[in-house]
Amino acid sequence: MIRTAALEALPVREAVPALVAALESRGAAVLCAPPGTGKTTLVPLVLAGLVGSGGRRRVVVAEPRRIAARAAARRMAWLLGERVGASVGFTVRGERVTGPDTLVEVVTTGVLLQRLQRDQELAGVDVVVLDECHERHLDADTVAAFLLDVRATLRPELRLVAASATTDAAGWARLLSGGGEDAPVVEAAGVSYPVETVWAPPARPLRPPHGMRVDPAQLAHVASVVRRALTERTGDVLCFLPGVGEISRVAGRLSGIDAEVLQVHGRAPQAVQDAALTAADHRRVILSTAVAESSLTVPGVRIVVDSGLAREPRVDHARGLGALATVRASRAAGRQRAGRAGREAPGTVYRCWEQAEDARLPSYPSPEIRLADLAQFALQAACWGDPDATGLALLNPPPAGAMAAAREVLTAVGAVDAAGRPTPRGLRTARLGVHPRLARALLDGARTLGVRRAAEVVALLSEEPPREYGDDLAAAWRAARAGRDAYGARWRAEVRRLERAAGDGEPAPSGPPPSDDAAAALVAALAFPERVARARGAGAFLMASGTGAEVGDGSVLRTAPWLAVAVADRAPHSASARVRLGAVLDEDTARTAAAHLLTSGDEVRWEDGDLVARSAERLGAIELVARPLRDPAPALVRAALLDGLRAQGTGLLRWSPDAVALRARLGFLHRTLGGAWPDVARDSVLVERADEWLEPELSRARRRSDLARIDAGQALNRLLPWAGGEAGRLDALAPERIEVPSGSRIRVGYSGEQPVLAVKLQELFGLAETPRVAGVPVLVHLLSPAGRPAAVTADLASFWREGYRSVRAELRGRYPKHPWPEDPATAEPTRHTNARLRR
Repeated sequence: MIRTAALEALPVREAVPALVAALESRGAAVLCAPPGTGKTTLVPLVLAGLVGSGGRRRVVVAEPRRIAARAAARRMAWLLGERVGASVGFTVRGERVTGPDTLVEVVTTGVLLQRLQRDQELAGVDVVVLDECHERHLDADTVAAFLLDVRATLRPELRLVAASATTDAAGWARLLSGGGEDAPVVEAAGVSYPVETVWAPPARPLRPPHGMRVDPAQLAHVASVVRRALTERTGDVLCFLPGVGEISRVAGRLSGIDAEVLQVHGRAPQAVQDAALTAADHRRVILSTAVAESSLTVPGVRIVVDSGLAREPRVDHARGLGALATVRASRAAGRQRAGRAGREAPGTVYRCWEQAEDARLPSYPSPEIRLADLAQFALQAACWGDPDATGLALLNPPPAGAMAAAREVLTAVGAVDAAGRPTPRGLRTARLGVHPRLARALLDGARTLGVRRAAEVVALLSEEPPREYGDDLAAAWRAARAGRDAYGARWRAEVRRLERAAGDGEPAPSGPPPSDDAAAALVAALAFPERVARARGAGAFLMASGTGAEVGDGSVLRTAPWLAVAVADRAPHSASARVRLGAVLDEDTARTAAAHLLTSGDEVRWEDGDLVARSAERLGAIELVARPLRDPAPALVRAALLDGLRAQGTGLLRWSPDAVALRARLGFLHRTLGGAWPDVARDSVLVERADEWLEPELSRARRRSDLARIDAGQALNRLLPWAGGEAGRLDALAPERIEVPSGSRIRVGYSGEQPVLAVKLQELFGLAETPRVAGVPVLVHLLSPAGRPAAVTADLASFWREGYRSVRAELRGRYPKHPWPEDPATAEPTRHTNARLRR
């Protein structure tokens, strides 16, 4: 029996007529409705004709998470008074509960993506609802782009609703317009109660999160705030934390409280999820990831404790490392979380940070397309017929660098050809529903291990096992086989799915089966060939990608000669990655799995300040075999010497005092006159122009010591502007020396911004104006008879008028044997004492 009262209590019902009218007239609309209003439950039932007077239609609702898909289906079935699988069903990876009469099917966006690749028309589907589109998950953005393509080319009658829990709908309205007038935006008001904000920052500064790691003191603080909230307020507590590990650690700090503690996340057992979503007659503390921000409505909550943390994907394309990173949650997420306290009655949110910090938080979470590994997206786009994704209607285009890295991965695993089009293997890879790297490991590993064993290891890699399984992949595999926990159940379901997907046409392996350790290492190495690593000692390894890797103390992996690194992350500013999951590997398997990284040949490079020449075989950055090379090719030697000059500068050449002076003079003319006068101040510029000034000496050099024999001054003369005749004016424009009134020829210093003439004051008697070079007045350093600084001026005439008198008084007392005339303009310039002058 339909629960009419519950349906009529849903606030979104007021907006349903406008939404239906928008779909009738435009075929697409954006629905903005706060969490808890019924947008996920009532709207699909109305559109399917299961509630209200509308005709029967088949509706597909796409959710970003499995837990949300199951919960939405159960809630809708409950509202209809039916069991799941009748009028309402759901499909997530590895599980489908539907029937012949199902009109509303809730699926994950990943499942819908696979369906679109198999059946672009979505035959039999009348309406698609993209729920929680504001979260900007990559699969959801991709599904939206594909559906818009389908509406534009194949099925203009397909109706599309983008449902968002925030009012940031303008972008979606433009996207759904198909290039015309923006799609209608229908807003539903939620029934929300006042939520009081309590700022609860920690008493002392904490270390900011980096990578997956969160300061234990911060988790202890969150637990203390939960305890405080339980004493200060009534009702259930919903505490937001970034991940499963943090939930477990905070739960451990809440032992002994007078409330039931529930841990809600995508990996939680079904019974726990059901308990959290069902009202209870006792007090509860629900520790949850972001899944409870908008995807789930938890009854009984009056208090929210917000850690202020979230998880986002990060990819280090240069090192081939991808992982989730802990970041500060956005202000939009903070509003969503706080709103959960006011769904049913007035509530309170405890924010575990300073109020002053709030304005500095990002406004919205970053779209996943800007952050994530795009290999799977790029393969989906290629299979859709748009390898560059330039024709897809996306709110944000994929970054060019990330797409280039994705193309490299797809090419390496044989999924696309040189033009980016999917190969037959690529089409099969896309249908497996796992990352292309894991698909490669499954297909290639099955030839040696059989489909079942390869699928078991790939299933472990597709959802990282719990930390208590350890960092040894083979041991984790054995634990999953024996385990009866929630992870083990999901793992077995995924193994069955992968076995069905990959089993067709795979020949049975011949020969004795490899051990579990060898099998785990083979699959991990096939999936991540850039991460095969050789030991460097003391738990340190070098991966083929060139990145260092370190294994934790006490790990059985520390003594392995080779590792297949399956999961690793690298903290910011850290040179090495931390191995979180790996398998003991042998060199033969490493060579097989990473065969495309094998290279051999002559190598001449600059290492540790000298030229090194050898014949080497390498597996990526790992040197396998090396022999000294007696007669390396001159071109290789020249290139390596240039690398040395780039690394250590032109100081490797021979710089006489005259050469240093010439470089300074040329640098001054370049700064002052520009034009044909060369830039010689920067080593980088000189190295790039090596062909113009270091030949033929550079090509004759065979080692570092040969560089030290190259006369830099003689070489610099080759850069002078000889062609225009200006080189002949070098001495006139930037003279090496200037003759002063005493007859001395004083060297000019050009190393600073202004030329410097350091000369004894008495030698300038009678000189009224400051000397100039290339039109620039020199900076005159006036020296005492002993050569010590007495004054500095760029305006000699002003000095004689205003400064000389005080300087004369001081120097006259120190050096009475030297002439100190009252009028320096008429005095005879000299280097000598009075006695010497009288001779």
